[in-house]
Amino acid sequence: MKTWSIVLGLLLMVGTLRAQTYEEMIRKSYEYADRGDLPAAEEALKAAMHAEPANKNNFALLSNLGTIQRQQGKTDEALVSYTAALSLQPKNKLILSNRAELYIEMGETEKALSDYQALLLLDPLDLDAYYRRGMLYIEMKDYMLADEDFEKIMSIDKESEQGRFGFALLDKARGNYEDSETILSYLIEKSRTPLQYYEERAELYFRMKKNARAMADLNKIFAETNDVPAHLYVLRGKIKLAQFEKESAAIDFKKALELGYDKAVIDELINMTF
Repeated sequence: MKTWSIVLGLLLMVGTLRAQTYEEMIRKSYEYADRGDLPAAEEALKAAMHAEPANKNNFALLSNLGTIQRQQGKTDEALVSYTAALSLQPKNKLILSNRAELYIEMGETEKALSDYQALLLLDPLDLDAYYRRGMLYIEMKDYMLADEDFEKIMSIDKESEQGRFGFALLDKARGNYEDSETILSYLIEKSRTPLQYYEERAELYFRMKKNARAMADLNKIFAETNDVPAHLYVLRGKIKLAQFEKESAAIDFKKALELGYDKAVIDELINMTF
């Protein structure tokens, strides 16, 4: 009787240790991620799932693993992780959305569209899915389908900034610059966070050869944030080139290169400043 008691105690202890190991590895994965140590966070998640491969919560760990792998540029491994997560929870909207975004990064447009279709079958009111699918349609130059998605957004929420912004980008793609300008100006006036709209309007003004207006919009962005992306330095440099400010344009192009912009493109632009 005493022997069975000891065995039972040992079994309970092992179960407790396994549970602690699983939860501890998850906790460590968050700690590593917060510190920016993504490889360690990845290994901690794998260790947790190895400790309890049948745990019902592993779909969430696989999803987190996919995101961490994606952040490291491991797109193929991230796809495996997201797909494994969906095999456990095929109707999980967040994982479907994450995999769709990954497919876009990988250039797998049709597969991304398939995931957005699955999302919208699960939730016909998912405005973000309509918006992202509409943006894909713009890239594919399927403007009619993009128009349908943005119309759907506005029918669900007539005040949607997302839907209006989609129409602004669609009008720009179609060459309807004045209509696009009208929508962007409205969004800038109404929005609490208008920097994205200033960026798009600046690029639009550059296309319209309204360089002074384009520069004014860019100046607002540069004044509001220190984290200016490389492509905006390129845009500002192009505007300066158009205004015959070649030395200043070259400085912007070199800054864009420092921030990781394509060197071949920058080299070509800098040659135009001589």
